[in-house]
Amino acid sequence: MENLLSLDLWLGAGLIFILRLLNMAVDTVRALMVMRGRKPIVWLLGFIQTMIYVVVLNTIIQDLGNWINLLMYAAGFASGNVIGMWVEERMALGHAHVQIISTQLGTAIAERLRQDGYAVTEFSGRGRDGTVTLISAAVLRKNIEIVRSIVEKVDESAFISAENLNPIRRGYWRLK
Repeated sequence: MENLLSLDLWLGAGLIFILRLLNMAVDTVRALMVMRGRKPIVWLLGFIQTMIYVVVLNTIIQDLGNWINLLMYAAGFASGNVIGMWVEERMALGHAHVQIISTQLGTAIAERLRQDGYAVTEFSGRGRDGTVTLISAAVLRKNIEIVRSIVEKVDESAFISAENLNPIRRGYWRLK
């Protein structure tokens, strides 16, 4: 094992960390794109991920006794997962199904969302404490926070949930 104060040792370990971080960030985004059916992007990300992985793994295998490289490899793996999730959240590709439950202002929420160009469907329902309005909307994932903000301005006590959506047949979608 080289001297712990060696600049080459730390530069090599830092490079392993960065490459492994990139590898795992790409892998995380790739896995999320697989779930969204984005085949060309998945192919490209898989190719890039494999190339980085082979280079880094080759470097690690050449000197398995170098615990600093192993430590940086593991740290890059862990950090890359988190960075990949952050990147995917910022990309916000795809659609989401947003559900809003309001005890008193459901119609007002639906009208406000419609004014802003969102297609919503209202349902009457019965909750534990009486009548509620359930509002259903399919929105672009990048617009979830905008929808949340609109709803909270009308009824700050409304319950809001969102889940990923894979549209099968196109209906009315907000264009922007």
